[in-house]
Amino acid sequence: MLNRSHQIGLLALLSSGLLACGGGGGVSPQSELPSQPDPITWQLSWSDEFNDSQLDLNKWTFDMGNGFMLNDQYISGWGNNELQAYTNKAANVRLNGNGQLIIQALVEGSSDQYGNYNYSSARLKTQGLFAQAYGRFEARIKLPVGQGLWPAFWLMPQDNVYGTWAASGEIDIMEARGSNPSQVNGTLHYGAQWPNNTYSERHYLFTDSDINEFHVYRIDWTLQGIYWYVDDQLYASQSAWYTQDQAFPAPFDQDFYIIMNLAVGGNYDGNPQSNQIFPAQMEVDYVRVYEALN
Repeated sequence: MLNRSHQIGLLALLSSGLLACGGGGGVSPQSELPSQPDPITWQLSWSDEFNDSQLDLNKWTFDMGNGFMLNDQYISGWGNNELQAYTNKAANVRLNGNGQLIIQALVEGSSDQYGNYNYSSARLKTQGLFAQAYGRFEARIKLPVGQGLWPAFWLMPQDNVYGTWAASGEIDIMEARGSNPSQVNGTLHYGAQWPNNTYSERHYLFTDSDINEFHVYRIDWTLQGIYWYVDDQLYASQSAWYTQDQAFPAPFDQDFYIIMNLAVGGNYDGNPQSNQIFPAQMEVDYVRVYEALN
């Protein structure tokens, strides 16, 4: 998120949830200890355990291609100079029969109906199918390793109540650089519409593992703040944000939907240096959302 260009803001300027976690100025303080959330009793409100033979299309839909149209202009690379075309093909997104969702990035030849792209992958979302304000959002995921791989698990607003990106907010539960398998990041985007938006990022460093093993990535999103966890270990909290002329808790007081994707190349981790890292798989064991009972 730190290196993304103005293209990102253009991508999201008039859209809801097309970008892959956008950029803009901001800070990345890490020295302070995260505050502890108040005790909460949680109740499951939505989940996908991926135990069926096929992906449940009552829960998930897809972004397709390598970009989108904006004011009669095609914005390629999803605003981030990404190299892949997203598809809904079984080669890129499927259930493996063992209770896991596979999002797979592949090397392509002279590609398909999406154009001439050297890579394909998938991006799933619950937009229009499920969204929730506040709660616990978590997923157990194994991530691929290799420069140019950019997996993410994140939230976007169902409605742009406070304006277009990033005035209505973005919550990155987890994203990683394939070139740095010892770290994942959690970030908020907010403040105002691009280019006057800002962000605040936190990171988690693995000590005896890395992203290429299964871990549970989670946020607890409450009235007091947002709290980031890896394997139930609290590593960051944020409770100071704003948007346009609205104070805290705006914009993070609205319904947000879920996105999971595996991007290839672009501004976040650079482009692949070798195709030997493919096929690259993001393996998702489950996604669960809870709401507070107290």
